[in-house]
Amino acid sequence: MGVHAPEMPILVDDETGVWTTDALPMLYVPRHFFVNNHMAIEEEMGAERYAQILYKAGYKSAYYWCEKEAQAHGIEGDAVFEHYMNRLSQRGWGIFTIEHLNIAEGTARVRLDNSAFVYQYGKVNRKVDYMFTGWFAGAIDQIAQSLGYSVQTQAEQVQSAAEDGCDYGIFEVSPVA
Repeated sequence: MGVHAPEMPILVDDETGVWTTDALPMLYVPRHFFVNNHMAIEEEMGAERYAQILYKAGYKSAYYWCEKEAQAHGIEGDAVFEHYMNRLSQRGWGIFTIEHLNIAEGTARVRLDNSAFVYQYGKVNRKVDYMFTGWFAGAIDQIAQSLGYSVQTQAEQVQSAAEDGCDYGIFEVSPVA
């Protein structure tokens, strides 16, 4: 297995110690720390309820991220979503591959390999990557709105590598009916 240095800019403020990448402040924490906290909350409230809460928070965060990154890099449309998937992959969440993207129609399909959650959970025969789901709808909606499209979307995880018989995750975005 080869390794390489991070492919994104990381700057640390000399006075505050705040890390930034592109236009946003960042945190750098061990994967096990983050996922163990995630698992503890899930255990207390149940995966279904926790997934609902994370969907809303993730949607809002992705919307904000795409807005700020588009401004910082002077990009729009598909390029914003491509940049988002690239940065998620570079930050260690997993490898996100866009299999389909149509902002105007509000549709997308994203493949996830090497999920940070699957590494921690293992094969538990259920979807464990649900934290990402709202991210896709929030991103598509922000980009669509910035282009003047009226579409509003929803996202769903349709498979996870943590499920028996699956080697990767799939997320689908579609317009709200």
